[in-house]
Amino acid sequence: MKASVVIANYNNSKFIDECIDSLKNQTYKNIEIIFFDDNSHDNSLEIIKKFQNIKIIENKIQTEFGSFNQMNAFRKSIQSSTGDVIFLLDSDDYFRKDKIEKVVDFFSKNKSENIVFDFPVIKKDNEEIPQNKKIKFFNTYWGYIHPTSCISIKRTYSDKLFDKVIDNKFSDIWLDLRILLLCKYLDKYNVINDNLTFYRQFEGNESSKFKKFSKSWWQRRNLAHDYFLNFKIMNNLKISKNLDFYISKLINKFL
Repeated sequence: MKASVVIANYNNSKFIDECIDSLKNQTYKNIEIIFFDDNSHDNSLEIIKKFQNIKIIENKIQTEFGSFNQMNAFRKSIQSSTGDVIFLLDSDDYFRKDKIEKVVDFFSKNKSENIVFDFPVIKKDNEEIPQNKKIKFFNTYWGYIHPTSCISIKRTYSDKLFDKVIDNKFSDIWLDLRILLLCKYLDKYNVINDNLTFYRQFEGNESSKFKKFSKSWWQRRNLAHDYFLNFKIMNNLKISKNLDFYISKLINKFL
């Protein structure tokens, strides 16, 4: 199988070397790399052009919404790729050296499966924090949300997937949650129970804006519930509102 790694980048020049090096050093070698630069204003393009055998897409047209820009970056990159298995990767993240080998092995052994998630190691300041599936006090509709860089897709499924998750609504709902809900309720939720991706959290990136139980965290959770209600209606799912829904709605009334 040929692997295509599609990278979405916006102003992440300081992380590009580590991101690309993690791909060049993979134990699996049949890889192509597509790098989508979304009109960066730093020296991202200067850095990526130092590497050989990478297809670079320079995008100059953006929306005002980072979530929509990211979805566009991945979809356009996939359309330019030729691999059998597609690996999504944000440019501030990077892969464990055997990730591609393990994911390709999963698809080789499970030929009818279309998508698989893995777990990240969160890199925050000088810490590395491995994540896993935890039992939560409140049951959410979505459970653990795997970061986008932990999602791998069969090429034959990619168009169908993006057709179902991309719309012009819910600009604050990112690709990772959209794909997770689709798999859990309309397809199949496959997981490699291993930490194969390094997921960076730093001051200024999207995840840093949502410290747990902060005002922005509760507001985002409220939007996720709104998105799920719409998802449920659009797909005729018979699911009752749960305790987490009511708690989130109540708290947001007082924010």
